[in-house]
Amino acid sequence: MSKSKIKNIGVFTSGGDAPGMNAAIRAVVRTALYYNLQVTGIMRGYDGMIHGEFLPMNRKSVSNIIQRGGTILKTARSDEFRTPEGRKKAYDNLVAHGIDALVAIGGDGTFTGANIFIEEFGIPVLGLPGTIDNDLAGTDFTIGYDTAINTVVDAVDKIRDTAESHDRLFIVEVMGRDSGLIALRSGIGVGAEAILIPETKTDINALFKRLEKGRKDKSSKILIVAEGDDAGGAFEVAAAVKDRFPQYDTRVSILGHIQRGGRPTCMDRVLASRLAVAAVEKLMEGRKGEMVGLVNGDIYYTPFRNAIKHINEVNPSLLKIVEILSL
Repeated sequence: MSKSKIKNIGVFTSGGDAPGMNAAIRAVVRTALYYNLQVTGIMRGYDGMIHGEFLPMNRKSVSNIIQRGGTILKTARSDEFRTPEGRKKAYDNLVAHGIDALVAIGGDGTFTGANIFIEEFGIPVLGLPGTIDNDLAGTDFTIGYDTAINTVVDAVDKIRDTAESHDRLFIVEVMGRDSGLIALRSGIGVGAEAILIPETKTDINALFKRLEKGRKDKSSKILIVAEGDDAGGAFEVAAAVKDRFPQYDTRVSILGHIQRGGRPTCMDRVLASRLAVAAVEKLMEGRKGEMVGLVNGDIYYTPFRNAIKHINEVNPSLLKIVEILSL
């Protein structure tokens, strides 16, 4: 590896928290130290960058965090960073602390901000995809997605115990304002009768037909609804189902923010570690303006402007699987 001009890497988390962010922070810090670089933690994302919330990090700073959810560096959204004046404050603080490169852990908002920051000031930034929604182009999986869908599966398995005991139909709402990938994969995992997601238009009559076609001897039924589905969410779907099938004992469960928390799975810990090591090494080689992802098992680099394009299509074979297995 050629000698790097970089001496001090700043690392921060931004946007919504995701399990595995701490594993990523740990790997950034330890990789930087391995290559005899300084590493500085920036608290509360871009907001902390503007307000000078910096702390030098060492091996001890990241001890015993790989198994923890959330982010030890905290996270926040920053309206001030959207302004040229705010970004200038952030840059001046980086210069004052001797930080000459950044690893940004977050999603589309994080990378949008990083892209503008690079254009204005030229500071090298590489991104790690930290979001439970798995909606970034350029990586098969984002950090936090595997943990989130396993959290949903665990919760719905428990809900099904109650549903079977009372012969109930449960409509479970999961996160996904713009993306239905949590709903789709977890819905297959729990054996849902139907899955409603933002990427496909909801045909409520088709849903009724599916419920009618389903086995009459089923002691429980589970519908998974992404919060951004065009039917209006779980309560609106439940109202329509109750009106059409008054004989069903229909209940709603909103899983909410439990999907963001908890110990990251092994997959998320390993993914975060692999991507973070690659980010530090590639910063040393002079790369910038890219998200580090994993595609078909290999490290892959995607320009920020391409990574933040929302994935509007889902694998149609997964939707077909739901239909086939819901009998």
